[in-house]
Amino acid sequence: MTNENTAEQNGFATLGITGALLKAANAAGFTDPKPIQAQAIPPQLEGRDIFGIAQTGSGKTAAFALPILSKIIGLGTKRRPKTARALILAPTRELAVQIEDTIKLLAKGAHISTALVLGGVSRYSQVKKVAPGVDILIATPGRLTDLVREGDLILADTKWLVLDEGDRMLDMGFISDVKRIAKATAPDRQTALFSATMPNEIAELAKGLLKDPVRIEVSPQSTTAAEIVQSVVLARTKQKRQVLSKMLADEAMSSVIVFSRTKHGADRVTKDLARDGFNAAVIHGNKSQNARQKALNDFRDGSVRILVATDIAARGIDVPGISHVVNFDLPDEAESYVHRIGRTGRNGRDGIAITLCDPSENGKLRQVERIIRMRLPVIADHLGSPDPQRDPKEKTEAHFEAANDREHHGGRRDGRRPGSGNNGKKRFGGQPSGERQFAPKPQGERPAGAKPNGERKPDGFKRFKGNNKRRFGGKRPANRAA
Repeated sequence: MTNENTAEQNGFATLGITGALLKAANAAGFTDPKPIQAQAIPPQLEGRDIFGIAQTGSGKTAAFALPILSKIIGLGTKRRPKTARALILAPTRELAVQIEDTIKLLAKGAHISTALVLGGVSRYSQVKKVAPGVDILIATPGRLTDLVREGDLILADTKWLVLDEGDRMLDMGFISDVKRIAKATAPDRQTALFSATMPNEIAELAKGLLKDPVRIEVSPQSTTAAEIVQSVVLARTKQKRQVLSKMLADEAMSSVIVFSRTKHGADRVTKDLARDGFNAAVIHGNKSQNARQKALNDFRDGSVRILVATDIAARGIDVPGISHVVNFDLPDEAESYVHRIGRTGRNGRDGIAITLCDPSENGKLRQVERIIRMRLPVIADHLGSPDPQRDPKEKTEAHFEAANDREHHGGRRDGRRPGSGNNGKKRFGGQPSGERQFAPKPQGERPAGAKPNGERKPDGFKRFKGNNKRRFGGKRPANRAA
């Protein structure tokens, strides 16, 4: 069979993907374009901006990666130091890693250089990787902002910009960073914005970043895959541990993600599962990137069949064959339910999603049902049973959890970055400017260069306003989350 005949039978050839890239895509199993790919690839190859509304697991990565790879392959290998030809922004580290893996798979043999820039790992190694220049940079907004501000990365040559999971970046408070990053890229860039939902803030962001975009919507907003069987189990909070353990005793639950609302809750669920004889890994924002990646790899290769996670994993996990998703707690935001259960039932496979609901969570359950446009059936009711007694040998743990213990660190839909609370006052070194505490200075000779007390700047003074030293948004706390 000739290459021409092979190309004719490959759906991606009809979309404009050719040559070595088409062969690599075919070898990677990308043979039949999904709806989002069929609609997004041709206009991007023509140079158009894209505004895509598609639920998680719809094939968005290939939808934006293939057109970018096609264009970059034609440019040759010469790159300017500290630059990136294409930039892909993702809200979480897990999603960024997943995107790079897919791009490497699609670009196999094409001599495309990629780099990851994200928090939780060595900054030095990332600076070293981008120093000679890269073709495609995949990054989280926080660490990327730091590198650009310090001059370790220049975005002026970036001709392709992709914002993946825009609504999630909005929830995590990264929109201000995203706007700054977009402004630093080439004025004639081509931009693609993908989001699973479209709140008003995302619509406004699209107006500001996209030029005459092609709008693509491949599924109704905030709907769940038809292959997922969803149900509810009524159980009080003190009953949930026992209910979960009995469920996991079923061998049919071969690969399970258990979602907890908070990080402390995820740790407690993992400990309780260990006490009940189950080996589980846990992943949340307080874990280092290496620990998170190890937990994900162990879950992916089957070393552990249970992964306990917060919503940080709701969109950043693409593990084939997840049989069940269990919502140990209902999420604070109803849209997160859609992304949680989207971890199962992927690529046309069947999946099961079970939600454990305490009576105090009934309001959240109603919000979820409005979002998914269906009433979830109750398959079990334990409310009439007495609460199980906790083993006195086990260490007593407080059940109180702070209301702001959220995975996006208090991120707001108004675009303020994480940690920007305290009545909107700027933070300097981790403290609100209006509440900074100055330790009493010892009496004696003032250090050289110090200013008299009378010349101290007043509280609330914006340190970098009107100062040429301010670069890319000003100074930021060293421990910012990415």
